[in-house]
Amino acid sequence: MPRIHLPTPDTMTPDQRRVYDQVVAGKRGKLRGPLRAALHNPELADRWQALGALLRYDTTLPPRLSELAILVTARACNSPFEWDAHRVEAEKAGVEAEIIEALRECRMPAALGPDDALVVRFAAELNAYNSVSKATYTAALARFGPRAIVELTALVGYYTMVAMTLNTHEIPLDEGVAPAFPLPQHGGSTAQPEHAALFPGRLVDETAQQP
Repeated sequence: MPRIHLPTPDTMTPDQRRVYDQVVAGKRGKLRGPLRAALHNPELADRWQALGALLRYDTTLPPRLSELAILVTARACNSPFEWDAHRVEAEKAGVEAEIIEALRECRMPAALGPDDALVVRFAAELNAYNSVSKATYTAALARFGPRAIVELTALVGYYTMVAMTLNTHEIPLDEGVAPAFPLPQHGGSTAQPEHAALFPGRLVDETAQQP
């Protein structure tokens, strides 16, 4: 159950309904996930949905690379809802099942093409360290150009906000969908030592967690 009431079409204010109708009429086709919580502030929800639509559908990054970066972020943030939604989108974009499973297990996939590997590395470093190394940045800039890496950085930041919203308010998965991994527990990351291959900077001393 979510921690807060999530507005439904029959309970929405006129401002909430305006944003809802705009989202449903757009590329998303429906309103779900974090926007259900954001509707408590209709102006926030409106600007949120516009930014999300831009970053998801209208950047220079091809869908495959965008979805890889989003999956890395969903896993780094331990967000089952974000993971499930974008696992489906990644499959539509042609991301192979073995790559998706490796990312779910926080492993660097073995059979990534050069562009895929660079985006996964960029997104993993950004999630682990809140920045990227000089080597990774230089390689991404040379391969994709300044606009694309600005877009990629914004994409990771946006989906971090999405994941935090989903996790904090415990927005439920669709009925019948089992979470691919647990929600993070208060006091520390749910990351395990074997996850160091993808997110070394996120490892914590699990014995030192606060209650």
